[in-house]
Amino acid sequence: MTILTPSRILEFGLAGLLASSLGAAPAARTSKHAARGVTCAQCHGKGGKPAAVPFRQCQGCHDPADLAARTVQVKPTNPHLNRHYGTQTDCTRCHHEHKASENLCLPCHTRFTFKVP
Repeated sequence: MTILTPSRILEFGLAGLLASSLGAAPAARTSKHAARGVTCAQCHGKGGKPAAVPFRQCQGCHDPADLAARTVQVKPTNPHLNRHYGTQTDCTRCHHEHKASENLCLPCHTRFTFKVP
């Protein structure tokens, strides 16, 4: 029987723990980061309760200036270099690991229809 401790939930994800507690192999993770070998604790921390991921944590692996340079061709404007936040837009405002990502610009700027991975 699997004991559901906060660290086990961070390590395997709830779906994997439910599967393993039922005697099945853990479910495949759908996280893009997990697919690249990044553990939950590397972003969320090793505390008992999973914490929101702060922008500075994303910056440890994803350089904002580099992202802005790689998305310069996005039209009608570069989402990683914008007049509201420059290169300092909190990544989690648009990009989500555990639910669909969203275009933060679209509610106000209806012509900014770029897809957010």
